[in-house]
Amino acid sequence: MKKKEETLKKPLRRRRKRKKELDVNLLTPEQQAFLEKEEKIDKINERLNRPVIGITYVSSCLILGLIGYIIHFMIVDKDEVIANAANTRLDNYAADVIRGDIVTSDGKTVATNNGDVRYYPYDNLFAHVVGYSEYTKAGIELVGNYYLLDSHANVAEQAIHTLRDEKNTGDTIVSTLNYELQKTAYSALGSADGAVVVMEPDTGKILAMVSKPDFNPNEIDAVWKEANSGNSSSSVLLNRATQGLYPPGSTFKLLTTLSFMRQYPDKFADYQYNCTSTEQIFNGVAVHCFGRKTHGQEDLSEALANSCNQAYADIGTQLNVNKWRDMLESFLFNKSLPYTDSSATSRFVLDGKSDKGYIPQTAFGQGDTLISPLHNAMITAMIANGGLMMKPYLIDSVETYKGTRIRKISPDSYDTLMTSDEVDILTSYMRKVVTEGTAASYFAGASYEAAGKTGTAEYDNGNHDYSWFVGFSNLEQPDVVVSVIVEESDVNGVKASAAARMIFDSYYDNDLDK
Repeated sequence: MKKKEETLKKPLRRRRKRKKELDVNLLTPEQQAFLEKEEKIDKINERLNRPVIGITYVSSCLILGLIGYIIHFMIVDKDEVIANAANTRLDNYAADVIRGDIVTSDGKTVATNNGDVRYYPYDNLFAHVVGYSEYTKAGIELVGNYYLLDSHANVAEQAIHTLRDEKNTGDTIVSTLNYELQKTAYSALGSADGAVVVMEPDTGKILAMVSKPDFNPNEIDAVWKEANSGNSSSSVLLNRATQGLYPPGSTFKLLTTLSFMRQYPDKFADYQYNCTSTEQIFNGVAVHCFGRKTHGQEDLSEALANSCNQAYADIGTQLNVNKWRDMLESFLFNKSLPYTDSSATSRFVLDGKSDKGYIPQTAFGQGDTLISPLHNAMITAMIANGGLMMKPYLIDSVETYKGTRIRKISPDSYDTLMTSDEVDILTSYMRKVVTEGTAASYFAGASYEAAGKTGTAEYDNGNHDYSWFVGFSNLEQPDVVVSVIVEESDVNGVKASAAARMIFDSYYDNDLDK
């Protein structure tokens, strides 16, 4: 029987696919049973093979994808990943390379070496933005660590140094910083604590960054020891420009205005408010304007120019809070900033379930809303740049120590967050702030057109004030954006608008627009 079955097996398999063409009456019952058995086996095998074939295809795709990623990484991403400030292995390069210099865009050396010691020729002037190379590192010393510890000296020179067991000289970082603007921003703050950010709106280049209180990075050992002692309350190492969080005060009215425009596109142009008393109640909260001024009848542009708190409390009560929050989060509130160095996350806490009593003060920048000076600069730069937000950056290029460029850092955009119509309207409102409103006296006689927004935020239970200014110059083709925060402005007398005017003047006096 077995031999007979084997004899039938081969020819019958060849004829399985033609079974329908066979005259079943010509087959014996035994042959028909065998064919049916073979068909069942084939169907079972087909079902069992499907997952195997699927896994084979998936595995092949994964292998091809991995090969593609490795090629992309080696060609495109390798340097960026290795250069990441979080890569702690970079310091191993120091055994073979002398740390490179850091220079400004106008050729000033701001970090170099004095023998085996890192030296900062301008002491406190670039303290936070250039940073320091010891301990955890900070500033450009941190974000540019890879470039400073890499050497592109010529091959012959490197071979000679290797034979002599000598170190090669690291590459030079050319920063985006401008010495004259940095010096002016530093002077503009005077003895006041606070921060300044100056940047190009169309590229994201940071031209100046100051934070006070400051320190001398040449004395970092003593500074570090003091700041990290158990009973110290020192915040001197904190870069307030990027890591400081402040209530935005009336600078936040720009965003409240934009949200109102979006939620009431057919009504905002006709908005009117009559500010006739020193105090009004909104959602059970008493609101007064700064200095208890009364502004009379105002449209939306006048309310912004006069920085009328009562008008903005009224506007806030009309907003859909969830839509307001969604817009702000698209502008990077409650999100990390696209910035290579350490930066704080700005905060907006209201949502549709929040107590309505928090809305009036939030609308004009008080309450629990917080923002960093860098973030405020980015938002202002976005308006100046036609609604496109750029990613801020500090490194313009990398050169060999002999000055040959080996890498150029290109500007990178984040996203387009405003329409051109929104930009035009908001810019016209900000221009009125400078020509007729709260900043008019500070910008009288300026040789350039400026647009901006002032802000005063109370803190310490209303005992002290933060003074804010954000704005940009040259309305047709904006040149530069300035963001200034001054702490205890009521005590030290330093006003953010005055500091901003000094910085704008320096920009044009030094022909930096050319």
